[in-house]
Amino acid sequence: MSNSPPLELDRFLPYRLSILSNLVSSAIAERYSARFGISIPEWRVMAVLAMTPDLSAAQVAERTAMDKVAVSRAVASLLAKNRLARKMAPGDRRRSMLQLSVEGARIYAEVAPLALTLEGALIDVLDERDRTALDRILNTLLERARTLGEGLKTL
Repeated sequence: MSNSPPLELDRFLPYRLSILSNLVSSAIAERYSARFGISIPEWRVMAVLAMTPDLSAAQVAERTAMDKVAVSRAVASLLAKNRLARKMAPGDRRRSMLQLSVEGARIYAEVAPLALTLEGALIDVLDERDRTALDRILNTLLERARTLGEGLKTL
């Protein structure tokens, strides 16, 4: 047995961040899944493409840090429901580019305000100084996680 301290999940940052993410995502999903029939991965794909259209599925997976299989399934489902449109990349017929369809844009326009309202309700317990600090800390941790993630791939 190692001399290292035990892993206390309730104090373990990755676990706490995962729980927070799951709770917030589920709360938003409750509002849009029944009404529009979209899953959390589908919503994430739609949200990314609303801000940055003409990405490939691989680029969406990269931006969201979602599993490529989950993104592929979400994209296939959204295409089947006519919520995404696909076109071939100019100069590279092997790469497709995704964007919201008219229907997808309509759904996004309804869901995004719900997500922002929930975000506001979540962070309204923080004063402006704490919100600024949280934003700075999250950006720092995201950058560090990306660096660590790349370093771990070489081990």
